[in-house]
Amino acid sequence: MKRRTFLSGAALAGASTALAAPAISQERRQMTIVSAYPRDFPGIGISVQRLVQRIGEISDGKIATEYYAAGERVGAFDVLDEVASGNSQAYCASEYYFTGKHPAYAYFTVVPFGMTTTEANAWIKFGGGQELWDELAGEFGIKSILCSNTGTQAGGWFNKEINSADDLKGLKMRIAGLGGQVMTKLGASTVVLPGGQIYENLVSGTIDAAEWIGPYNDYFMKFYEAAKYYYTAGMHEPNASACLGMNASWWGSLSEWEKNVIRAACLEENANSYEETQSNNGVYLKKLVDEHGVQVRDFNDDTWDAFGDAAAEVFEEVRNHSDIAARIDDSYQSYLRQIGGFMDKFEYTFVRQRNRVLGLT
Repeated sequence: MKRRTFLSGAALAGASTALAAPAISQERRQMTIVSAYPRDFPGIGISVQRLVQRIGEISDGKIATEYYAAGERVGAFDVLDEVASGNSQAYCASEYYFTGKHPAYAYFTVVPFGMTTTEANAWIKFGGGQELWDELAGEFGIKSILCSNTGTQAGGWFNKEINSADDLKGLKMRIAGLGGQVMTKLGASTVVLPGGQIYENLVSGTIDAAEWIGPYNDYFMKFYEAAKYYYTAGMHEPNASACLGMNASWWGSLSEWEKNVIRAACLEENANSYEETQSNNGVYLKKLVDEHGVQVRDFNDDTWDAFGDAAAEVFEEVRNHSDIAARIDDSYQSYLRQIGGFMDKFEYTFVRQRNRVLGLT
């Protein structure tokens, strides 16, 4: 860890939020938040700390937030159990970390060949996604709300070129969610590691490849010291939602005003995190290439086709898990085809033609 250079996030550390005056002390609501991300991580880590701070600010200190990054109170993958037990009131995490509890959790972060950020946000807010999420998370005593997104993620860092799906056989790769299951079907050996453990495993050779987020975040992780081939958009994460997951009983005890404060802070940060990441990705991709000799690659069509065939098998397995998994997949896939068809005819057509005319491709 000491080799990494992280952005300073002291101002966003999210320690207990001070009250403006003792007069409101009796009205204070304590909110302890644990995170699956390390403190001061560029991008996602700082995004969470900013959210914690904003809840205190918008509530004028009436919701007093206390923040613990990954490993400071519980491990990155233990945050759901921590909150479900009532020991903490909320967690910030990517829900696909919890597919061991239920495979349908993946749909509320991202799934292979799934929706982009705009599309996924629309499904959650206006397409019935939140209601299905409430039903699933409710089985574990949790209420979850979108709070962060980093957009379409990189295909990952590899120590060799990937010219066909055959090149994935025997590859040891850090990759989470259903995307990891796709890679497994193609012969890779996959592991799920918290962000803070990826660098050491990649440098030591314990893994041969890893996906994390994208150029902005990956630059500060220094993955380029161990792998020079950087693949652009991956099938596994066309968007990457994170959430604020709250103890359902605690959420139910809140006033409508307190709930609205939390919703407002989450909506604000969900937009800010995505826009901040997009603003920085181009800058840091150039730095990776110019400063560190990173070789940028795209997966070829044959590899994408192999990804697609494996993904179809994975979805069928998820659907067979339970009734709620099938209903979530039905809703997700139906909405994807509806909104994806529209986006292709309008936004994506415009972007393709704009880039062609302006010579951006």
